[in-house]
This record gives sequence, C-alpha cells and structure tokens, in this order.
Amino acid sequence: MVELKDIPVVMDINLKCLPENYTQSFFIQHYKKFPKAFLVAEVEGRVVGYIMCRVEHGISNFKFTLTKKGHVISIAVLPEYRRMGIGYNLMVKGMEALKEYGATEVYLEVRVSNYPAIHLYEKLNYVIVNRIHGYYADGEDAYVMARPL
Repeated sequence: MVELKDIPVVMDINLKCLPENYTQSFFIQHYKKFPKAFLVAEVEGRVVGYIMCRVEHGISNFKFTLTKKGHVISIAVLPEYRRMGIGYNLMVKGMEALKEYGATEVYLEVRVSNYPAIHLYEKLNYVIVNRIHGYYADGEDAYVMARPL
C-alpha cells in the first residue's frame, strides 16, 4: 500500500509517465479513502510504479443493473522498469483490493493509441466496452475496458 510519504514520488512518476496529471489533494483523497487499492511497486527500496483505484456505484458495463465497480484511475511504471511484469502485478494486486472493497467488476480508460497498455489489459481479460470520443485534453479518444472480478 502507498504511504503518505510516497505521494510526492507517485506524483513525480505520474508527471514523468503520463500526460494526465492530478493534484496532490486528489492523490491524498484516494490514499485516505481507498488505501488498499492505492499501491506502489518498489525495486531495491525505490518506488518505480503505482496504481490508484477507487470504488464507484453505477451501471454495470456488462448488464443493465446497478453495481459496485472498481475504477483504475491511474497506473504508471517508470520507463526503465517496464516490461518486467511490474504493471501486470500492480493490476492484479489492484483488482484483488477492489474485490476486498466489494467491487464486482473493474474498468479503466486507455488512450486508443496506447497499444502496450491495451495489450496488458487484454492479457488480464479486459475487453473494450466503449469508446469515448475526445476524452483526453488533447482530443484523443479513449477506450473503456472492463472485466468482471
């Protein structure tokens, strides 16, 4: 689990790896509300990646019913630590934590051009359930990918 002292490092990883950035208060809010689903990955004591998730109530991505859904808000691994299974393991541990919070499915948004991430999510049995046009600030579309838990 992330610790409060890790938030500045997580924010730095977010800035280095992703064009979508969040405020410190946003990270702290998720640290306080969903601590089991906000995880860091360390290599030799250095934080090299993170996953930040939350639980929401809404319409299922698979059937027309209300459900508790896990939402992977952000995941990132420093470039020099990619392709080592860190992102995969963060996703697995994040989904386990979301199940502990009672989520029955999980979803995320991913840039349609982010083929490595899409491939990772497909390996974890996520499927594309929607496309949101102009989702990102630069106008790029996002796929909504989801899977049951």
